[in-house]
Amino acid sequence: MTRLPLPIAALTAALFLSASPMAAQSVPMTEEDRAAFGAQVRAYLMENPEVIFEAVAEFERRTAEAQSGMDATLVEINAEAIFDDGHSWVGGNLDGDLTLVEFMDYRCSFCRRAQPQVADFLSSDGNVRLIVKEFPILGPQSEMMSRFAVAVQLNGSDAQYAEAHDRLMAWDGDFTETSARLLADELGLMAEDVLGGMNGDEVSAILAANRELAQRLQISGTPTFVMGGMDGGELLRGYLPADEMQGIAERLRG
Repeated sequence: MTRLPLPIAALTAALFLSASPMAAQSVPMTEEDRAAFGAQVRAYLMENPEVIFEAVAEFERRTAEAQSGMDATLVEINAEAIFDDGHSWVGGNLDGDLTLVEFMDYRCSFCRRAQPQVADFLSSDGNVRLIVKEFPILGPQSEMMSRFAVAVQLNGSDAQYAEAHDRLMAWDGDFTETSARLLADELGLMAEDVLGGMNGDEVSAILAANRELAQRLQISGTPTFVMGGMDGGELLRGYLPADEMQGIAERLRG
């Protein structure tokens, strides 16, 4: 049986209740009144089904508008933690007029799809700073890979973190302690230092701070982006192609 989605059902009821003469009266409806009203509603919907979808479209537009306003407020009140937390890796144009922040997980297929799009956007625009927020949410493998990446950042250079990030994003198969040791060696780092730091307090504190920020921003999935700066910006939930990122950047620049 096909059922109306909840928003459609709710909007339909609201539409006809508001239009009904009964709604303007305080007299309770009798069973006969309800039956007659139900028949009128059914007849109207059968003759004018497009009204339901017009109402749903308006409902969704208003909901999206309200969500956008709430997201903008969340970005504004958390701007320092988003754009200047002091621990996240920063790349792109360090003097760019806009910042793109990505909350990502190495095991997330959409994050992997987004990576070349982010690279294309940064390259074509040329005036955007990139911040990566390690946000492992897809299980122990995700956690281990993010811990490795943060430990590389703490023990190595920006270039070594960037290479580790790219290698992990393309990683095929399980990521084990042996994998971590070999990758640290290939990056030119002391494997013992990286592996020793992976479960240390500093790495744990960074990941905890990212999770707490994500919770405040009501982020539950990856990738999630924030574009803007210390005076505010937009939350962009989900995968975006490079051309859409460019369009948002142009709109924010005004």
